Amino acid sequence: MKKTVAEHAERFSEKAASYDDSKSDEYQACASLVIDHASPGADDVVLDLGAGTGAIALALAEDAERVLARDISEGMMDEGRRKAADRGLENVEFAYGEFRDPGIDADRPVDVVTSNFALHHLADDEKREAIRVMSETGARRIVLGDVAFFEEPDPETPFYSPEVDDPATVGTLVEAFTDEGFAVTVVERIHDQVAVIVAERVRELPA
Repeated sequence: MKKTVAEHAERFSEKAASYDDSKSDEYQACASLVIDHASPGADDVVLDLGAGTGAIALALAEDAERVLARDISEGMMDEGRRKAADRGLENVEFAYGEFRDPGIDADRPVDVVTSNFALHHLADDEKREAIRVMSETGARRIVLGDVAFFEEPDPETPFYSPEVDDPATVGTLVEAFTDEGFAVTVVERIHDQVAVIVAERVRELPA
């Protein structure tokens, strides 16, 4: 990670009020596909990591039993809480949580994990650890939308910010999911540096 958790939290809190209006077409396309692929049922609990202002969490709340929205930025979560209140959504819980520790009860079942444009802040070994933590929630499906390389990026036109971001290759992410007992069933190419990956559990967690 090129910045500390606290530095990332401060950076995103500063931009929280204008965050929704600053997103690219690729981000919006990615978010839409994450929502579509998550497809929770009425009895499902969704864990949304790096929830930000709630683009994914609030959309999924309409179909899920409950959404646990986790982020490191209080400013971003305040925006999410405001939007949830405006929409009358009472089944979304915004609370502090990191990829390595999402802050959920061990005995609280999670059915689907989502994350959009957040994992790329971590180094590759940290991404693997984050995917391990996602797996340990017991979720049957993980849907990740993120900056990720299908091929070598053009150094003259990076889609990401090299000073704060550390994207992986799509292959690295697919391998990390496979290692945790998931089959990658969908890889959507939004841009040569943006992907949506859907992973379905095929191996049960050890008892």
